[in-house]
Amino acid sequence: MTVFDRAYEGVPSWEIGHPQGAVVRLSEAGLIAGSVLDVGCGTGRNSLLMAELGHPVLGIDIAAAAIERATAASVETGVPAQFLVLDAFHLAELERTFDTIIDIGLFHTLQPFDRVAYAASLRTAIAPGGCCFVLSWSHRNAFGYGPQRITRGAIRSAFSIGWRVEDIEAETLETRLAGGTAHAWLARLRPKRVRGQNADGGRQAAGKRPMPGE
Repeated sequence: MTVFDRAYEGVPSWEIGHPQGAVVRLSEAGLIAGSVLDVGCGTGRNSLLMAELGHPVLGIDIAAAAIERATAASVETGVPAQFLVLDAFHLAELERTFDTIIDIGLFHTLQPFDRVAYAASLRTAIAPGGCCFVLSWSHRNAFGYGPQRITRGAIRSAFSIGWRVEDIEAETLETRLAGGTAHAWLARLRPKRVRGQNADGGRQAAGKRPMPGE
């Protein structure tokens, strides 16, 4: 049993009972596209919102208790999201990619020495031209409660290999902790194109240049 499974013996501070406002705002802005991978999905509130809006969605979490509840919620509501118990460091095992990845509150639980490996795992699951959104606890919050404080620099450092950091903007993270909301950073990330790879993910033949219009 993981520490996250033990957290689900009660009601974890991150389980607010509805989708995060930041995710709603991303959707309303038209920034959630195509298939979605929700990494660290918990009980699936954000996943179910995306699925209800018509996106094919897979939510993964290391906590079996959370996935059980998310699956039950999908059945109860009739919203067809998929859920899977999986370590976020092993996303390559999915053997598929997604147009959009969302991480709502997982990154800030990682130790600094694990962040680069996590970013590499995300990179295996993002489709060429896709977008990854990471919402994390900000260093602007007061000390004494909550998870690790994350700076913009920490995000840029973690995603310096294989990713292009397009933006890191101030956001809020809803929580069951005192105050109800906390300062957060919302990072927008794109995968860097692998040398020799076309925009659609295919490989350009060696020695062949694309013809005009290709």
